[in-house]
Amino acid sequence: MRMKMILVVLMLALTRICVSADETNSIVRVPLIGEDAPAFKAETTQGPIDFPVDYKGKWVILFSHPADFTPVCTTEFMTFATMMPEFESMNCKLVGLSIDSLYSHIAWLRTIKEKLEFKGMKNVEVTFPLIVDIKMEVSKKYGMLQPSADDTKAVRAVFFIDPIGKIRALIYYPLSNGRNFQEIKRLLMAMQTSDANKVATPADWQPGDDVIIPPPGSCGAAKDRVEKADKDVKCFDWFFCTKPLPKALAPAPAAK
Repeated sequence: MRMKMILVVLMLALTRICVSADETNSIVRVPLIGEDAPAFKAETTQGPIDFPVDYKGKWVILFSHPADFTPVCTTEFMTFATMMPEFESMNCKLVGLSIDSLYSHIAWLRTIKEKLEFKGMKNVEVTFPLIVDIKMEVSKKYGMLQPSADDTKAVRAVFFIDPIGKIRALIYYPLSNGRNFQEIKRLLMAMQTSDANKVATPADWQPGDDVIIPPPGSCGAAKDRVEKADKDVKCFDWFFCTKPLPKALAPAPAAK
């Protein structure tokens, strides 16, 4: 009888550990590059959305912020809203998220529009959707809730989702520091350029810079790459060759 009691206690303990692990994984599991973007339906400041179905054929930048009526988030939303035409010109939609109510979202966005000015930005109207995620369902699907940082506030996550609904890149920032929006735009342009031209982009690449040709797949191709390279191809070694790419062949940033 005593042995049975011990076994029952051990089984209950193991069950509790497994449940706790599952709950933790449901909070911090981050979708990986190349995976399908987790699907969800949600209310937003622009009405209901069915994601990613509603955005088929478009790039999406899905980003989270810790809370409404916070100063860092306010500067970010003003910046994203001001840059929205640039992202639209690159076939990219913006979708924001925080763990706040619809009424809080509306009040905050109205405050931004009616009262705030930052770095020359004023009367800024946020017209991209801001997801209502009171139950944290979307935040958990995208690993935006990280308990070691905060149990109830999403970290500053940025997900790049391509036109077929795949995760292509992700960037995470801490609660205390705002994002670099020029880098967000640059990375989008770089990925679109790579897709369109079957090339890679080097460190700090900007439209108009040389691009990297994919490495050859055989010894013969490597030899030809070096010895018979086109006149506009510059080879530093068999595995590392670059070529010019006119700006016309890369997504150009919208005029300011």
